[in-house]
Amino acid sequence: MASQADSRRASGISNAENGTNNNKANQTLEDLGYTPELARNRSVWQVTFMCFILSSVPYGLSTTLYYPLAAGGPANIVWGWVLVSCLIMCVGISLAEITSVYPTAGGVYYQTFVLAPPWCRRVASWICGWSYVAGNITITLAVNFGTTLLLVACLNVFEKSPGVGLTDDFQDYQTFLIFLAITLFTHAIPSLMNKWLPYIETFAIFWTIAGLVAIVVCLLAIAKEGRHEASWVFGEFVPQAGWPAGWSFFIGLLQAAYATSATGMIVSLCEEVQEPAVMVPKAMVGTVMINTIAGLIFLIPVCFVLPDLTMLVNLASGQPIPVIFQKAIGNSAGAFCLLIPVLVLGIICGIGCVTATSRCTWAFARDGGIPGSGWWRVVNKKLDIPLNAMMLGMVVEIALGAIYFGSTAAYNAFSGVGVIFLTLSYACPIAVSLFFRRRQDIKNGHYNFGIVGAIANVVALCWSVLAIPLFCMPTLETVTKESMNYASVVFVGFVLIAGVWYAVWGYNNYQGPPTDAIGRDNDSMPDSMPEATSDIQKTKSR
Repeated sequence: MASQADSRRASGISNAENGTNNNKANQTLEDLGYTPELARNRSVWQVTFMCFILSSVPYGLSTTLYYPLAAGGPANIVWGWVLVSCLIMCVGISLAEITSVYPTAGGVYYQTFVLAPPWCRRVASWICGWSYVAGNITITLAVNFGTTLLLVACLNVFEKSPGVGLTDDFQDYQTFLIFLAITLFTHAIPSLMNKWLPYIETFAIFWTIAGLVAIVVCLLAIAKEGRHEASWVFGEFVPQAGWPAGWSFFIGLLQAAYATSATGMIVSLCEEVQEPAVMVPKAMVGTVMINTIAGLIFLIPVCFVLPDLTMLVNLASGQPIPVIFQKAIGNSAGAFCLLIPVLVLGIICGIGCVTATSRCTWAFARDGGIPGSGWWRVVNKKLDIPLNAMMLGMVVEIALGAIYFGSTAAYNAFSGVGVIFLTLSYACPIAVSLFFRRRQDIKNGHYNFGIVGAIANVVALCWSVLAIPLFCMPTLETVTKESMNYASVVFVGFVLIAGVWYAVWGYNNYQGPPTDAIGRDNDSMPDSMPEATSDIQKTKSR
């Protein structure tokens, strides 16, 4: 009886602490200009798990393995991952510092507005907001479309006849229908089961660990076609894309950049986290380290059992992982079973991306940044989610997915443009913080990396300057209709929409987030967390 009473008392204390933390987080949100509308149901571990599945390293590295294989082979795969992980750590540190001061669902676009000087803050936040929303939508599209292509390729480990896979005769519309089903499913789960999402994310962590162990042990232990020497795995660099060796290596970085591009997407969930100013920055930085290790654990064994590189690069499916597993395991059933963990992670990653995308779309609409904002900023009280914003993202993803009917290289465009937009959106607050307000703002946050943070800012911006034009380039030097990288086309399309809407409506009407009273100039920035009094009323009256 005593132990039960102690348990109830401890539970009561825990609930009281959570309630206090939520009250503090909600008060901070009100100080930043917003009325809390979403339930804070994520602990520090749950937000870390969510951050991890947004990257979903084994899955993200599997669907884009073609790029470093064509660009340089195993050395490009391993060292490209190490290089990009270091660069993304600088991005994570930079965003963690800023988010510890301004933890809102508006994320990087809100931060850009607050940190930018008055003469450019509206335009800067507009550019950042559209980039952030477009990046979230296209990365979600890339995840769901990547899962589709991977599933089709996985089915091909079973053959109808020698050399003919089950899906070799699939028409484009059949692949699109699978994509449609996966897209609907990944939107149905977060819309109808929002309160269960933390448990799904927790399951994903243990599923990832179990899947990694199974893949590594089976590949290395069975290795039907033998194992390469370590010198080959870490030193073999054979570009097959036609580009000069140095440039080819950088082209191959798309795999690693895609798998780590979701680092800043977690900021959109700040208004559902119990202590966002502490938990979200900690999750961002910690997850980059976890992802780096998990990626190496996955990639190095795969490189040890790689079959003929030229054969992998020339696969019609563009998905080499199923073939690699089949060659290493030696039978179709075993290879397919080993692919199941990756496929399940793809679905869970899609669910996480849909959740983050709906929040950032809702947050930008809340401040009038999207046409029809009055509709998209509504929170469904029954489901406790921004359902309308989620459905908007789904419609745009399906519409963009139709590009596949015109080009089988559509996935290249989706993954590339997602990385481009997210990289640009992350660069915006980092740039304005570094050049205008770093000393005034970062000292108010829970995390201040000092000179290390400033160096991280510079490295993150240098990476952004390289990544944006880099991932507009085609993977192969010889460009055809099939190999063309349509990322630049999608990028320009979103830019035109954003530009036209700003000229038609935004220039005269867009006021940005309700933060006009925060830091009107550098000299007026107080030493403690600022409050936006009049702007809170403006938000509540919207």
